[in-house]
Amino acid sequence: MKDILFMMVYPFVAACLLLLVRNDRARSAITTVSAAVIIATSVLVTYNYFGKPEVFTLNYELIDLLMFLAEVILGIVIILLGVKHKKYWASALGIVQVILSLYFELTLAHDTHIEHALYIDDLSVIMVLIIGIIGSLITVYAVGYMRDFQKHHAGEKDRRPWFFFLMFVFLSAMYGIVLSNSLVWMLFFWEITTLCSFALIGFTKTDDAINNSFRQLILNLIGGIAFVSANIILAHDYGVLELDKLLSMDVGAQYVLLAVGLLCVAGIVKSAQMPFHSWLLGAMVAPTPISALLHSSTMVKAGVFMVLKLSPLLCGNIIGWMVMAVGAVTFLMASMAAVSQTNAKRVLAYSTISNLGLIVTCAGVGTPEAVWAGIMLTVFHAITKSLMFLCVGTVEHHIGSRDIEDMDGLFTRMPRIALMMLIGIAGMFLAPLGMLISKWAAITSFIDSEYLIAIVCVVFGSAVTSFYWTKWMGKLVAIISNGEGCEDTVHKQEWFVLRTLVVLTVLVCMAFPLLSDVLVIPWLEHAFGPVGDLSVTTLTDENKLILLIMLVALFLVFIPFFGKSKRRVVSNYLAGVGDGNRSYTGSMGTTVEVNLRNWYMTSWFGEDRIGRIGSILASVTLIVVMVGVAGGVFL
Repeated sequence: MKDILFMMVYPFVAACLLLLVRNDRARSAITTVSAAVIIATSVLVTYNYFGKPEVFTLNYELIDLLMFLAEVILGIVIILLGVKHKKYWASALGIVQVILSLYFELTLAHDTHIEHALYIDDLSVIMVLIIGIIGSLITVYAVGYMRDFQKHHAGEKDRRPWFFFLMFVFLSAMYGIVLSNSLVWMLFFWEITTLCSFALIGFTKTDDAINNSFRQLILNLIGGIAFVSANIILAHDYGVLELDKLLSMDVGAQYVLLAVGLLCVAGIVKSAQMPFHSWLLGAMVAPTPISALLHSSTMVKAGVFMVLKLSPLLCGNIIGWMVMAVGAVTFLMASMAAVSQTNAKRVLAYSTISNLGLIVTCAGVGTPEAVWAGIMLTVFHAITKSLMFLCVGTVEHHIGSRDIEDMDGLFTRMPRIALMMLIGIAGMFLAPLGMLISKWAAITSFIDSEYLIAIVCVVFGSAVTSFYWTKWMGKLVAIISNGEGCEDTVHKQEWFVLRTLVVLTVLVCMAFPLLSDVLVIPWLEHAFGPVGDLSVTTLTDENKLILLIMLVALFLVFIPFFGKSKRRVVSNYLAGVGDGNRSYTGSMGTTVEVNLRNWYMTSWFGEDRIGRIGSILASVTLIVVMVGVAGGVFL
């Protein structure tokens, strides 16, 4: 248990140290060493506990009291911040949560015995690896990125100590979420991630940043209220506040079903599902490392972790149907909205929301096959999406734009970064890479379960997904002669992290059968009982060899584009008197600039229109089902 406690506490200690450090070289050293320690500890915990679920008993009364006091203080801070910035919805929801927390602590908490505060199983181990490896790599990348960020904001106060403090507290809180068996502890860490996200999104303190940080806070306070309400129901009616005990309860009982539904609502909000998705889009105003942290290894992954953990209770009931429907609608609508975006970070944001929707759909279906696909999607998405976000951040700092239309000739200007982006995009939608295989497994499980809504949404959503990724890939592979290289000034920390993520993308895709056999299937057998041979995971040795050959061949295709080349690149033929690479003299003697642009179909896939439709569908589903369960209509 000492290794687990160390893993939870160490990032917080590193955060406090980084808050005090002002020297850039010292900050870089502390961040790098801390990231290495966190990664090593995560691997050690994985080695010690995979395949061996274990619960831990702690003397938690003092800790519970401290957590309660911290929650109240933070709640008061939220209320005051809402009043200060005239965001009264934040203040109102903060008051509601503080009142519910006081009621729970004063009337129920002391009468409910929590035997095991911490718990680790193979799903927790997978999350520990995602948080520890991907999250830590992002903090290392942030060292170089924030150095450039500060140069671009030279006239402003250097707030990097606060930035790195928040990032490491974030990691500590995420460990708390995935390792807590006590729902009281999990709620505390859940709220810490909400507040860290609030501070990080508002880091630049612009009006846009402040507005979007409060949007995140308001929406996630709704999830927090749902979470604490579930705890009140479970404590009041059943005397249960432990996740492992909840998973063994009869979901046919009305208030158990209602509590599970409220916890799922909390997970849906945290994973940015419609109608709560706007907070994740707003997070794009933050510096790129924050976007990568929120989208890949923390925050949203807490939401999908919750619904995946509850998935054994969701199969075949109305709450499972609700979760499945919201996830499926989100996947389809977010994929459509991504088509109309030219901002690379916004495309990645909608892609994140849609992929999280697919994971939530898998959890809602609740069969072992569907949950297998959901877990594998979680792993592949964390790696490839962090790679894509960090590549976009590096490109933005060096070409001055994150617009996809400005990425023509990136292979000439930043060949290695362009190659890495291509690998990241390929990892999101091309065969035989992990995301596509997991998506195929999800569709197969939906067909077996006869969920028509899920099948239709995933089939059409996948087609749309291929469309926007292909457009972006086409921009990247365009070659323009005489382009000026601007790759030499990329910081060494950024190179190290990007190369590591590329290697991880390849290795995890190659090793996914091993990951499935060693971690995912054992957890499914523990959660669901004997699952036998899952058709979606069964691959013959011959098929595995074919997939491996295809994978190697896919990456070999990109090698000729990598680095410097002796090949001669000629100017583009423009059917006129060429004045240069991208212009020609027209018939009237005027210079005409050539501009090749993608078609974004905003009249069909505009984000306001698509978001409104998706939000209405998801809102109606959530309200009807939750009100019906509370009233006993669906029992």
